[in-house]
Amino acid sequence: MSDMVSDKKDLDIKAAYLSAEDLKLAASLLYQAYHDDPVFLEIFNSEKPDYEQRLRTSIREELNAFWQAKQPMVGLYLGETIVGVACLNRPDDGCSSERFWHWRLKMLLGAGYFSTKQMIEKEKKVIAAVPLKKFHMLSFIAIHPLHQHHGFGHYLMAAINTILEENTDSEGVAVYATTLKYKEFFQDVDYQTVSEVSVGNVSGTLMVHYR
Repeated sequence: MSDMVSDKKDLDIKAAYLSAEDLKLAASLLYQAYHDDPVFLEIFNSEKPDYEQRLRTSIREELNAFWQAKQPMVGLYLGETIVGVACLNRPDDGCSSERFWHWRLKMLLGAGYFSTKQMIEKEKKVIAAVPLKKFHMLSFIAIHPLHQHHGFGHYLMAAINTILEENTDSEGVAVYATTLKYKEFFQDVDYQTVSEVSVGNVSGTLMVHYR
């Protein structure tokens, strides 16, 4: 993936695939981004006192599953500091909720049986609604809270477009937007609304960026 440098002279911005050393920082960014996400609040029952622990466990095990399956995980760097992260599933083997057994076991132990089951059902429901045969699924995306509203999200999306261009068999990138803020952001970067998809008592918007 080509590095992308900002046109602002005082900023050195680049996108690159995450290294193993960056996984903990990436997990922390994603935890902050999805802490108040309506779907995760519902799936992990935010009223219970161990909500945050179970959410942390889920995100950590998701990233480990991405890493072991060699799925594309992109970091956005400001100098040497990671300020954003995006995780995609490839069309060939990524868009499937049949995860590794060790991932499921760890999820069951850390997040609980009900939450694990809900996560898998959510994934199946969203993927089934995508009107494409071969596509990337943007599962996670986050920009550090201190660096939001400065255009960094657009650099991250440009990196995702690069991945799409390099994978000629993919028809596009799908994403499930659960808040108005995310929906407006994805609309701004050429994602089109496909349908509303309900997960439990929460409704989100399935959006696609077509090749």
